[in-house]
Amino acid sequence: MFRKFICAFIVLIFLFCGSVAAQREHTLTGDVRLHKSFHSATLNNDRDVIVYLPPGYDGDQKKRYPVFYMHDGQNLFDGATSFIPGQEWRADEVAQSLIAAGKIEPLIIVGVYNAGAERVNEYTAAQDQKYKAGGKADLYGRFLVEELKPFIDKTYRTKPDAKNTGLGGSSLGGLISLYLGLKYPAVFTRIAVVSPSVFWAGNQIVHYTEDQTRKPPLRIWLDIGTKEGRDAKEAQATVDGARLLEKTLIRKGWDEGKDLKYFEAEGAEHNEKACAARIGQILEFLFPRKM
Repeated sequence: MFRKFICAFIVLIFLFCGSVAAQREHTLTGDVRLHKSFHSATLNNDRDVIVYLPPGYDGDQKKRYPVFYMHDGQNLFDGATSFIPGQEWRADEVAQSLIAAGKIEPLIIVGVYNAGAERVNEYTAAQDQKYKAGGKADLYGRFLVEELKPFIDKTYRTKPDAKNTGLGGSSLGGLISLYLGLKYPAVFTRIAVVSPSVFWAGNQIVHYTEDQTRKPPLRIWLDIGTKEGRDAKEAQATVDGARLLEKTLIRKGWDEGKDLKYFEAEGAEHNEKACAARIGQILEFLFPRKM
């Protein structure tokens, strides 16, 4: 039932997100720039890309910044584009506050909008036989690595090395973040796996992690809410999936509290409001002031 809930949720995003967004008030904070209809030759589709720049970006023209690429960019900064009215991650407000307080290093956050009906396919590495969908993660990874990242590095003053580049997302976006982190450790090393849909394609992400022959230098945030389901049974299954992934990472060499942080959000559901409550912790773990 929980899997049906996730798929239904995704379908609703496709149907309503665009039309409803036009009627909402924008909630952007700080220096946020939008690149409309960024084209991917690899995927043969277009999507918007939204970029948050840290305070003082236009001041010191020699200073460069780490970059955090995040999926479902429409939900990160702006209540006018988020699926549920007012439920955005508030990543811009939180980053502004944490940077001002000296708790995280100033960074650039790149929000990569999903491509509508292709979201499920692009965010999964294997097809789930039950849903007859998925399996374009490798192409989506090429889009990020070969097309979008070079554009961002050329357009903005980034620190382009892997040590200063992160990747993150929630639900299926959590799956693709870990998958591509493991596949491209020479590109991304700071990974946020938020509320991952571990069940997809028979726990494919767990098997892929288990199959790694060596541990790449990834710093990983992994979390789950304890009420991510319609009832207690579904919620527990979701938590069990995240715990299985955590145990797999530990078996492969990640050290809890050092380069792995696992967090269970008590009472948190599967939505942007829950993600907004945790984005500060995510940023502090992946982009601490001194690292």
